[in-house]
Amino acid sequence: KPYAFLDDAPAEERRTLAVMNRRFLDAETAADLGKLDQAAIDRVCEEAWPQAENHDELHDALMQLGFITLAEGERSGWQKLFEQLVDERRATLFVSEPGAVASAGTFWVAAERLNQLSAIHPHASLTPQIEPPAPYATESWNFDEALVEVLRGRLEGLGPVTVDELAQSFALPPERIQTALAKLEGEGFAMQGQFTPTQNTGRDAGGPPAEMRALPEWCSRRLLARIHRYTLNRLRKEVEPVSAADFMRFLFVWQKVAAEHKVEGASSVAAILDQLEGFEAPAGSWESEILPARIADYDPAWLDALCVSGRLTWLRLSPPRLSPDKVSTSSPVRSTPMVLLNRKNVRTWTAAFPPRENDAQLSTNTQTVYEYLKEHGASFFVDIVSGTDLLASMVEEALGELVFRGMVTADSFTGLRALLTPLSKTTSRAVAKRRRRNKAVYSMDEAGRWVRLSGPVAGTQPDGRNNTDREKLEAIALKLLQRYGVVFRKIMDRESISVPWRDLLRVLRRLEARGEIRGGRFLGGFSGEQFATPEAVQLLRSIRRTPLDGSMVSVSAADPLNLLGIVVPTGRLSPSASNRVLYRDGVPIALMEAKEIRFLIEMSPAEQWQARQALLRRHVPPKVRAYLNQTGRTVSPPQVSNLTH
Repeated sequence: KPYAFLDDAPAEERRTLAVMNRRFLDAETAADLGKLDQAAIDRVCEEAWPQAENHDELHDALMQLGFITLAEGERSGWQKLFEQLVDERRATLFVSEPGAVASAGTFWVAAERLNQLSAIHPHASLTPQIEPPAPYATESWNFDEALVEVLRGRLEGLGPVTVDELAQSFALPPERIQTALAKLEGEGFAMQGQFTPTQNTGRDAGGPPAEMRALPEWCSRRLLARIHRYTLNRLRKEVEPVSAADFMRFLFVWQKVAAEHKVEGASSVAAILDQLEGFEAPAGSWESEILPARIADYDPAWLDALCVSGRLTWLRLSPPRLSPDKVSTSSPVRSTPMVLLNRKNVRTWTAAFPPRENDAQLSTNTQTVYEYLKEHGASFFVDIVSGTDLLASMVEEALGELVFRGMVTADSFTGLRALLTPLSKTTSRAVAKRRRRNKAVYSMDEAGRWVRLSGPVAGTQPDGRNNTDREKLEAIALKLLQRYGVVFRKIMDRESISVPWRDLLRVLRRLEARGEIRGGRFLGGFSGEQFATPEAVQLLRSIRRTPLDGSMVSVSAADPLNLLGIVVPTGRLSPSASNRVLYRDGVPIALMEAKEIRFLIEMSPAEQWQARQALLRRHVPPKVRAYLNQTGRTVSPPQVSNLTH
């Protein structure tokens, strides 16, 4: 579409501004551009500096740059070409002040630029004395305007340069140069920052020392965009795509699922849940599958401590399915999708999920409990029972429906555990059996306070359109990178958030532009842009070089690593906590769905037996495994202990 606006600015100007601002949108982004490649800077400096093979091309260079110092002309080998221009009276030697040394304040100047340089240095002398051509002779310049225009030409040919370097070449105080640069920055022509790596000693052997390079630099916006583009191209070419199997091996290490990379202790729970923040999984799978798969000897008390301290909370963010008449189609709490979040990030993630509808009809008891929480605020279970005049079993059932609807949460995770195995629906014999087996029995009285969640989701419009701001989008993008290491369009199918990929893509490109993440082709077989953290890139390279050892990893279908049909080219597996997939060297070899085991590749009876034990997570001693491989036998689980003895 044409660049059409309500004001009278010409279309060419609008088009120029659009191109100029396409890469760097604000000063905040420019300040973050500190990790540019030295080779890219050198290449752009070489490309920007004009090349002259005859005196006419040297004249064009003088017109472009405003002036050329003696050192620059001698370094480029243009002395003879300049003498030809002097003979034709098209250029002259400009001495800024009487008695100026040859290395400072003496320039080669084209006749057309004489009025500008004379406005900057009114006491200059010319050798030989020439006059500007007729079209330029009538031009009138004051000091500030002339300095800005000449400085504009210099920046177009120098690349990143400090104020001191410019002041030395202009033979002016640095304060004058700083003022002119501020005007160019206001126009959007020049940008300030630390672009050149500090360990560099200059563009050539005679360049400034490293201490000077630590000073702020100025660069033309156009040249800086080119340097940045060259830097990104080099970084992207360094990455060689890995296969889907290697990517799964990487994820097992990245998410601490591989046996030798599991974490231990109470402090590890917060780190694991920080990586999984915002991921929605069935309520019953968090402590039965997801956390034990990453934390050795997991203790539920560790999660309770985080919830009671106020660091974490659990809740449902995705809207439940409703019947056409707005009646809640409740399902068991065990299969209700839940997220575990840091309390300070609740607003960020609620804005990332689809909005809930609050006009669904609740049952009578559920409505009574909800109104009580709405009126009295956070309340203990016993207070709700006494305040509503309902039976404990009725309140328990009502809280289960409210949890399913995503309308309440509790101080402790024990409240959710109690709803998973409600005592009101458990026989006394079953409770006694659990206690004999040293299994915990959870009660609603131990859940702490129950809290009503707010109705409308922050960050969404009444029509459901997402209105997530820039800070929240960036937080979500960083969390996805923390979870998967590599983020691309296809992997978003494993997430429940409703943020469009196009919005995340803009944020990821901004993070790449700031040098915080890498862009490129990290995983082969997938189209579109891919982004990864620097740590993930290093680990991917290490995993690719690691030889295969036949290690098997069993993952629940509710786990984030259930990427069947997304990354792994097979059919999808329903994300139920009871379903499982078995990987060997990152390749799926067996599935358990609806309590039935299905093998995906051909295996011998002994291999099938080992795969079955690994899928069910039964421990087989290494000596027994070696014996079965040697003999090809298959044994039942009770026979494993006999073979061990």
